[in-house]
Amino acid sequence: MTPLPARTARLFPHEVVDQLPADGPGLVIARLLEEGDGEDLRWLVRSAGEAELAAWLRHRAGRKLSRRSRAFWKCVLGVPAPRPAAAAAELWPLA
Repeated sequence: MTPLPARTARLFPHEVVDQLPADGPGLVIARLLEEGDGEDLRWLVRSAGEAELAAWLRHRAGRKLSRRSRAFWKCVLGVPAPRPAAAAAELWPLA
């Protein structure tokens, strides 16, 4: 992963930005998928690649993303949900 853009450092107020993402690629991925804007997400996809993001989502996203964000990114990155109805319920739990 390439060094974090200076603009994106705003999402890491309590972290040593110079050490990211080398020390915490999972933290960077989670924070940007949860709170990043379009420019942050474009950098993340260019830097990590869709395959790496999908693999992270499959294996590590359980407690790092909100349920709704996790369901959204699974749809976007093509990570299969256990059941299609479960994905819909996670995206909109009030239905």
